[in-house]
Amino acid sequence: MQVEEATSIDNQIVVLSKIKDYSQFIKLRLTSLVIFSAVAGYLLAASSINYFDLIMLILGGLCVTGASNGFNQIIERESDKKMNRTAGRPIPNGRMTVTEGLIVASVLGLVGTAILWYFLNPLSALLGAIALVLYTIVYTPLKKVTPFAVFVGAFPGSIPPLIGWAAYANELTMAAWILFCIQFIWQFPHFWAIAWRLDEDYKRAGFKMLPSGSRDKASAFQILVYTIGLIPVSLTPVIFGITGYISAAILLVAGAVFLSQAIRLYLTLSPDAASKLMFGSFIYLPVAQLALLIDKL
Repeated sequence: MQVEEATSIDNQIVVLSKIKDYSQFIKLRLTSLVIFSAVAGYLLAASSINYFDLIMLILGGLCVTGASNGFNQIIERESDKKMNRTAGRPIPNGRMTVTEGLIVASVLGLVGTAILWYFLNPLSALLGAIALVLYTIVYTPLKKVTPFAVFVGAFPGSIPPLIGWAAYANELTMAAWILFCIQFIWQFPHFWAIAWRLDEDYKRAGFKMLPSGSRDKASAFQILVYTIGLIPVSLTPVIFGITGYISAAILLVAGAVFLSQAIRLYLTLSPDAASKLMFGSFIYLPVAQLALLIDKL
């Protein structure tokens, strides 16, 4: 009896460990932020909510985004071994084989695309597939070639709100492209703040992420410029009558706080300022998207 109980506990530990590995493999926390953007796009497009469609959007988006992150880790497995932040991931750590990773990522990509196509519409599935291909085949290898990779990666990173919009409307209107532009501009201070914090790790792995190649005034200035540019871009939904003045007020405050963090980084060039800007970017995007939804309530 005791042997059976011990075996059962061991099996549970193995299962929980594997679940944790898959969570790391698909970067669940990052994936959740991506899904949030897709849901925001859906809700901004919707005149009424179809909860079944919304669930299918979440499931399909989760699978496609998870596949993108999985393929990314497969391609970068040798680089991940050299970085403190990523050495504990399942593939570089040896807890998952490349073959297993390829199977999981491939199944997720196919299932996610099929869910979007069959239960929603071909346009949303096509956008998901484009994001997956751009992120995996173009952005990921380009990170070792040029800092321009951040610009390229901003395209697949901005597609989630388009997927959400298309899931409801089956078309991409000007409003959908405005959401795309907001997320596109936001990604530059977001990714460069991360690159600033992890500069030594990235250089050890051969990644070229900061715009000037170093944690200097030139990189900080570009971060500042994009953060300033984000403010007028975030107000375009109000200018075109998509949302109202309550949204505008919240977006102005959020943009001002975000900008103050970018200014502090420019003035100090400190890792602490980069950390605050990075965490500020994680907060800014969902706050901005929720603000855009307020006038629809």
